[in-house]
Amino acid sequence: MGPSISPERLISQAQAFAGRHRRSIIASVVVALGGFGITAFGIAPLAPDASLLPQRLITEDVTPEDVQAQADALADLALQLDRTEITRGTDTPQSLLARLGVTDDAAARFLRNDTLARKVVGGRGGKMVQARTSDSGELARLVVRYPAENPEQSRTHFTRLTIERSGSGFTSRLETAALAVQTRLGSGTIQSSLFAATDAAMLPDAVAIQIADIFSAEIDFHRELRKGDTFSVVYEALTADGEVVPWNEGVGRVLATEFVNRGQSYQAVWFNPGSKGGYYDLAGRSLRRSFLASPMEFSRVTSGFAMRLHPIQKTWRAHKGVDYGAPTGTPVRTVADGVVDIAGRQNGYGNVIQIQHGNGRATLYAHLSRIDVKKGQRVEQGQRIGAVGATGWATGPHLHFEFKLNGMQQDPLRVARSAEQVTLDAAARTRLAQLAQGLRSQLQLAEARAARPSFE
Repeated sequence: MGPSISPERLISQAQAFAGRHRRSIIASVVVALGGFGITAFGIAPLAPDASLLPQRLITEDVTPEDVQAQADALADLALQLDRTEITRGTDTPQSLLARLGVTDDAAARFLRNDTLARKVVGGRGGKMVQARTSDSGELARLVVRYPAENPEQSRTHFTRLTIERSGSGFTSRLETAALAVQTRLGSGTIQSSLFAATDAAMLPDAVAIQIADIFSAEIDFHRELRKGDTFSVVYEALTADGEVVPWNEGVGRVLATEFVNRGQSYQAVWFNPGSKGGYYDLAGRSLRRSFLASPMEFSRVTSGFAMRLHPIQKTWRAHKGVDYGAPTGTPVRTVADGVVDIAGRQNGYGNVIQIQHGNGRATLYAHLSRIDVKKGQRVEQGQRIGAVGATGWATGPHLHFEFKLNGMQQDPLRVARSAEQVTLDAAARTRLAQLAQGLRSQLQLAEARAARPSFE
């Protein structure tokens, strides 16, 4: 038996060995843990062996309450049940209350007769309804949320209609409240179309429409998309009392977006320099030109500015405009500021609007189902002027759109791409750069999430 070594000396030798071979020890630990599939580890502090600690047994009698007493207490509780629904255009007070599990004839009568309560099932469907009932099915409270009645507040506020039981009857009140905004991220890759890609990325169509509109002067989303193009987006989700609203798919404004088309990156940030907000690239140039590329939000081009076989006359002739296929009633907007020159019916054009924009430039919108402006009226870019229809020489609902320069038709897309851009001054560009820095980080986070492999 060799000479004994004190514990202090053993600890000292162990510390010295660990210092000389620190990397080897760490590598050995990692390898050992890796064999068990562990990706993170910690070192627990030294503690006494639990089996050596003193133990004590405590015994206490527990007498449960009488079962009948517990049952009686539960029976005395007044239960309230909550249920939510979305109204339908065909709803009546009875059908809506039935879906909500409400059995209350007095409530149905109140919804039919009260001036405010009639708004619950009046007008279009799509309202958010939350009902609170007693255990017998009687209505205690009904809260209805729908878009603000003032169109100017539609993006920022909602209407809250509250109906409550009061004694033997009901009361109703109407309020306008602010929508809350949540920031959300998304990204995707084009395989066939923009809408297919946003669907795959679980993004609402309203986001796809805004992306296409933002980059409409830079990218022809009908003909220039390529498989493998990518996009990322930061957008607003709108909530009313904590619930995402069903109107406009619960989407507010796109705050920032990047689209990579055929290897070229396009970026846009929403920025308000002080007078009127808009989308700008990171160099401070406005993406909204003096002429929009399209008189409608993203829609299907059925006939471009080229030679074609006329669908009615069956002869080959130059098509001096662009046709957009869309359902009857789809809004039509003016592509630039101007003054209405024609607003009426003209032979093959059917219901038609022509707007003069100055310097010999004019735009024409034909086959409309309705006209919302008058001759001589001044209009602003993006303003609704009518709706898609099939009046005049039309085989189906669509919009025929023309751009004229000194009376001669021009390709609208080429005009939009060559139109003037607004550039911010130095002070505004500095503020835009500060705003863009944070939004760019969010776009990068969206891209990283999309690229991250799934192990589910």
